[in-house]
Amino acid sequence: MSMKSSQLSDETLKAIEALAVDLARLAGSEITAALGGSLAVRYKPGAEDALSLRDPVSEVDTRVEEIIRLRLADSFPDHEILGEEFDDARIYGSGFIWAVDPIDGTTNFVNGFPLFAGSIGVLYEGRPVAGALWVSTSHALRPGIYHARKSGPLMFETDVITPSANAAVRRRLVGQPGLVEQRGIIAEPRKTGSAAVECAFVAAGLMQAAWFAAPNVWDVAGGLALVEAAGGAVQTRGPEGWAPFSAFAGPTGEDEIPDLRAWRQPIAIGEATMVEDLCAALA
Repeated sequence: MSMKSSQLSDETLKAIEALAVDLARLAGSEITAALGGSLAVRYKPGAEDALSLRDPVSEVDTRVEEIIRLRLADSFPDHEILGEEFDDARIYGSGFIWAVDPIDGTTNFVNGFPLFAGSIGVLYEGRPVAGALWVSTSHALRPGIYHARKSGPLMFETDVITPSANAAVRRRLVGQPGLVEQRGIIAEPRKTGSAAVECAFVAAGLMQAAWFAAPNVWDVAGGLALVEAAGGAVQTRGPEGWAPFSAFAGPTGEDEIPDLRAWRQPIAIGEATMVEDLCAALA
C-alpha cells in the first residue's frame, strides 16, 4: 500500500533531512576546494550557439554527483535518484526520489562569480518532503546550508530561521528582472543566475518572491521544500493556468512510467500576495 507524504514518520524525515544536509555539505566542500583552480569545463551536447553555451558542466558537477550517488546507495538503496549530470530519467519504485544538482549556477561558478549552490531535494510521490541547499552566501554573510523537512522548521545550519521583513522597506526584491520591469510590479528586480540560490533567499526572507520560466526538477526541488517550510506560497502553471503546486508529475511514455526529467513548468514562489501578482501578470 502506498504511503502518502502526510503519513511519513517524522523520524524517517529527520533521517532523510540529516543525510540531505551531509550531502549538501559535501557539495559545498568540493565547490570551495575547487575555487581559484583551473577547472575542466565542457558543454552539453548541442550546436555551438548562444543557447547551448549557457549550459556548462564543470568537473566538480560530475564528481560531486558521483559521490552523492554512492552515499545514497549505501544509506537508502531503495530510493531513486534524479540528477542533472547522469541520465536516469525513467524512475519510480519506492516513491522516494532524490533530486540532485551538484552546482546550481555553474556559469557563475566557472566564471568565479560567487553566487551558486549545491542543491539536494527529496521527493515522495512527487512532492518535496525535504531539502538542503549549500549556498555560497547567505543572510549571515557566509556560506552555509539552509535545510528543512515536511512539517519542520526552516533552518540555517543549526539555527531556526523565522523570515521577517523590514516594514520601512517599500520596494522589496523579486527574482525576475524582465517580468518586474515590463509589468509594473512594485519591486526591485534581481537575478542571481541560480534558481536554488533564489529559492533559499526567498525562504529566508531576503527576496519577496521569484519566478522561473522553465526550471528542471533538480533546480527547484530542494528549494521548494525550504519555501514551504518558511510558509511561502508556490504556484505552477499547467495547461489550465496557474494553480497551487501539488507535486512534480512528468509526462508518461509508452511504458507508463512518468519521466520527471522532462518536467518543465513555470513556478512562482514567495509571499502569497506577491505570488498572486506575479501569476496575474503572467496570465
